[in-house]
Amino acid sequence: MLHVEGLRKSYGEVEALRGVDLDVGAGEIVALIGPNGAGKTSLVSIVAGLRRADGGTVEVDGLDALRHSARVRRLIGLAPQDTGLYPVVSVRHNLQLFGELSGLTARDAKARSAEVAEALGLADLLDRQAGKLSGGQKRRLHTALALLHHPKLLLLDEATTGADVETRGQLLDLVRALAEDGSAIVYSTHYLGEVESLGGRIVIVDHGRVIARGVVDELIRSHAEPVIELSFHEGTLPELAGATRVDDTRLRLPAADPASVLSDVLPRLPQGALASVEIVRPTLEAVYLSLTGKRYDEADREGRAKVSGAA
Repeated sequence: MLHVEGLRKSYGEVEALRGVDLDVGAGEIVALIGPNGAGKTSLVSIVAGLRRADGGTVEVDGLDALRHSARVRRLIGLAPQDTGLYPVVSVRHNLQLFGELSGLTARDAKARSAEVAEALGLADLLDRQAGKLSGGQKRRLHTALALLHHPKLLLLDEATTGADVETRGQLLDLVRALAEDGSAIVYSTHYLGEVESLGGRIVIVDHGRVIARGVVDELIRSHAEPVIELSFHEGTLPELAGATRVDDTRLRLPAADPASVLSDVLPRLPQGALASVEIVRPTLEAVYLSLTGKRYDEADREGRAKVSGAA
C-alpha cells in the first residue's frame, strides 16, 4: 500500500531524511520511533503531500504520490501531531465538514460521522462545541476526522500526545481494528509501551536514517542485552573499565549476566559514592539504548532541545 524508497529532504543545511526506505502493506501496522528531529514528521508530511521531497520515490496503492499528490490524498487519512479542528462549532459539524471535504456526499458524511463518533466514544458529545471538549476528547475528535473517508493508508503522528489513559486505550483499540479491516497504518509515537502493545513492525529512525527494523522480538534478539546503570553522588564518578559515561553522575555497563557483573564491580567502587543501581532488561528500550547509546527519553529530550533552539 505504501512504498518509500531513497527519500531525501533537507531544510537548509539540515538533512532531515537521508535516503529512507519504508514499505507498509494493507492490514499492517508499522510504528515509527525515534527522537524529535529524527525525520519522522518530515516523512509523514511528504507521504501526505504536505511537503516536497528533494529526492526519492513515494507510492501509495501504486500511484506516484510525489507527482499525483491530489489523487493520492483521497487514499490517505492524516492525523498530524498538532490538533486541528474548528473550536467554535460542534463536534457534529466538524465531522460533517471534514467528511464532505474528504469527498463524501452530505448523506454519507452524516452516516459515517455517526459510525466514527461511536467508535471513538464521541456519540454523546456530538452537539458540544469542539472548543469546550477536554484534551482527550479533542484528541479523539482530531483522529476521527482522519477516518471519515475509509482511508486505505492512515498516518497517525503522535496520535496520543497529551491524551488521558482512557483516550489512549480507545485510540489503540481503533488502530488494531482498522488494520484488521485492511487499512495500512503508519503510527509515529514517543511511547514505547504503545509500540509493543500494537504488535506490528517497528522502524527506528535516527538522524534521518532508518537504523533498524523488525518486530519487537526480532529487534531484542538482534540488538539488546541487559545494561547496568550506576548512579553516583555528585563529584564521585569513578573510572571503571568497560563503562560508558552518560553524564557527570552516571555510568553504564553492558551485562549479559547482571548478577555476575555487579558482584565484580560493586566491591571496587569508592565507599559511599554509589547512589543507585538500575538494571535495564532486554526490551524495546534496551534495543534503542544499544543502537543509539541513549535511553529513549534522553534522546527525546535532546531532540526537543534542538528543535526548540532552532525555532
